Amino acid sequence: MELYRSARLQSQFRAYDYFKEKRVLSFQKVEGSIYHGKVKGNNKIYDVTIDIEHPKKSSHCNCPHAEGTKIICKHMVTLYFEIFPEKAKQFLEEIDEHNRAVEEYEQELEIKMRKHIKSMSKKELEEALLECLLQVDWLYDNFIRDRVGY
Repeated sequence: MELYRSARLQSQFRAYDYFKEKRVLSFQKVEGSIYHGKVKGNNKIYDVTIDIEHPKKSSHCNCPHAEGTKIICKHMVTLYFEIFPEKAKQFLEEIDEHNRAVEEYEQELEIKMRKHIKSMSKKELEEALLECLLQVDWLYDNFIRDRVGY
């Protein structure tokens, strides 16, 4: 499994940003699958060690989020992307593919919803609209303000 997949998605995105911002100041291969580097955070430079074969077992960062834990933080993923830029590209491609799939799914849902709405009677539509309005306060307020005139 790729090291970046062991991190939270938010950390993966931040790491990609850090990678693009060239925040890895230096790195070196220590031995085998272990790399050490310095990554510039927002306020500090962090010492980062990653083991690409055993990321949760042997990777470390002295940032407040990961120090003393088995968490894969954004600094570790940033270092990983710097060492293996093709993995950063792979991450971006996976996100793009996911976004395309979500958009496609949402378009299919909208088509089905519109088809269903067209098949509903006026009474069913009124009941559905009222139910939606009563469940969402801001929608109710906007409807009253914009359509009813209070």
